[in-house]
Amino acid sequence: MTEPKTDATRVTVVPGGPVLVEGPVEVTLEDGTVVLSDRFMTALCACRRSRAYPFCDTSHRRRVRTDRDGDSDRDGDRNSDRDTDGAES
Repeated sequence: MTEPKTDATRVTVVPGGPVLVEGPVEVTLEDGTVVLSDRFMTALCACRRSRAYPFCDTSHRRRVRTDRDGDSDRDGDRNSDRDTDGAES
């Protein structure tokens, strides 16, 4: 078995989310435009909903209202540290 390259760029695909790329990246878009990111970790949009495309702006996270106040989203109640009467526990 071969040893992994230590100088290889690590890319992580997040299910339902962005593609995470370690290190500074240069992205060439389909129209030939080149965009740069000098961040240590760059999140690239995989859903194409991002207003900052090709970079992820978390647009893939759809909010789903489950009550009139809209306190809940698709991952459950955002106020999970509160009692049913709204008081913090």
